Amino acid sequence: MAEYAIILDDLAVAMRLGIHPHEAVPQRVLLSVRMTVAYEQAPDADTIAQVLDYDALRDGIHALTAGEGFALQETLVERVAALCLADPRVREVRVRSMKPDVYPDARVGCEIVRGR
Repeated sequence: MAEYAIILDDLAVAMRLGIHPHEAVPQRVLLSVRMTVAYEQAPDADTIAQVLDYDALRDGIHALTAGEGFALQETLVERVAALCLADPRVREVRVRSMKPDVYPDARVGCEIVRGR
């Protein structure tokens, strides 16, 4: 068994996220994902077919955030975690969302860890 950390860091998306009236329009959200992925053996052919394709992860997050939006960051990170855990090779996932523009002096976010 070979384990790897697959990281997608600070993916910037524009989406509706929040409960306040001014958050009814898309705002910038940064999403970071760190997955522990287990393969039967270390990749030996240097081909994407042997590993988790992070393009698919990025595309999935874009699809998730392009919809109606979410009231809570907690809901958003749970959905991203579920997307990651749909691949049976993913053993654990850490998902963080960050709204960098809500306050002039701070960013606000949510982070979870989920596993099998």
